[in-house]
Amino acid sequence: MASTPGHSDTAHGTGDGTTPAGTTEHKRREKEDTLAKINSRTGRNMPQAVLTGAILVIMVVLCLVFERTIFVALCILFMLIAVWELRVDFATAGIRIPTVPLWLCSGGTILLTYFYPQHVAGMAIGLLCSVVVIAVCASFQFKPRARVNGAAVAKLKEAGLDAPQDVLGGQVVHDRMTHVSVSLFAMLYLTLLPSFLVLPLTMGHPVAHGFYIVFVPALGDIGGLFLGAAFGKHKLSPRISPKKSWEGMFGSMLFCTIGALCIGLGTYPFDEFAQKWWMLVVLGVMVGVTGLFGDLSASMIKRDLGLKDMGHVLKGHGGVLDRVDSIIMSAPFITGLLAICSL
Repeated sequence: MASTPGHSDTAHGTGDGTTPAGTTEHKRREKEDTLAKINSRTGRNMPQAVLTGAILVIMVVLCLVFERTIFVALCILFMLIAVWELRVDFATAGIRIPTVPLWLCSGGTILLTYFYPQHVAGMAIGLLCSVVVIAVCASFQFKPRARVNGAAVAKLKEAGLDAPQDVLGGQVVHDRMTHVSVSLFAMLYLTLLPSFLVLPLTMGHPVAHGFYIVFVPALGDIGGLFLGAAFGKHKLSPRISPKKSWEGMFGSMLFCTIGALCIGLGTYPFDEFAQKWWMLVVLGVMVGVTGLFGDLSASMIKRDLGLKDMGHVLKGHGGVLDRVDSIIMSAPFITGLLAICSL
C-alpha cells in the first residue's frame, strides 16, 4: 500500500519507529547517565571540578611567573576562607574556634615567612605568637556552658543520644579545654602548614618550587581520581574514605612523578636536570603518598563531624579545604626535600 503524504516514513521517522527527536533524547539521556556514573565513582561534579581547576591553574601560573607577591596574597585569601569553612564545620559539633584571631595569625605568619629577611625565623616567630594568641583567645572568649543535670542526661541516654546535650540549645556541651585544643589544631592546620606554601619561593628556582608545591599534589589528586575510578578494586581505607583504593594511590604516585619531571625539565637548565632528575622521582613518589595522607586526614575530620563536604566555596570541589588538603600536607615535605637536595 502506498504511503500517503501525511504518513510518509521520511516525513515522520526512519521506518523503524525511531524518530530523530527520540534518538537525540536517547543520546542525551545516555550522556547524563554516563556523567552521573562518573560523578558517583569520583564523588565530585566533574564538569564543575574541571572548570574550577582550570581557572585556578591559570591564576596560579600567572602569579608565579609574573608577580609572586600576588601568589602570596592568594595563599592568604585561601587560608582565610578555609578558616571560615572550618569554623562552620566545627560549629556543627558544638565546637567554637576564634575566627578573627585565626585569620590574623594565618595571614600574619605567611607574610612574615615571605617578607622577613630570615624567612625561617619569621615563620617561627609567627607560629610562637600564634600559639599564645589562639590559646588565650580560646580560653577567655568562650565561657563554659552549664552542663545539663543528671536527670536530663538520663533522659538523653534513654533517647539513644551518646553525648550530654544542652536541652534548650540542642548542642553538645564541651568544656573549655576542648575549644582550646581544637583551636590550636586549627592554628597548626591552617597556619603552620600553609607557611610552607610560600617558604620555597624564597629559595632558588622560585617558579619551579611554586609549581612543585601547587601542581604536583594536584596532579596526584587527578591521577588518583581517574585511575582509582577506572581500575580501583582494592579499598585503601574503607572506614575513612570508601572511594580511595590502592590502584588510585599508585596512579597518584605515577602522575606526581611525571609532573615533577616535566616541571624540572621545563624550568631547570638541562645539565642541572640531568644531575638531579632522580631527586624529582623521589619527590613525585613522596608527594603521591603525602598528598593521599592529607586527603585522608581531611576525610577523617569530615567523618568525625558527620559531614559530606567541608565547604561549598569552590563548586565541584566541596570547598577550599577539600581542594588544598593534599597541597598543604605535602608542602612541608616538598620544602624539606628541596632544601636538602638544593633543587
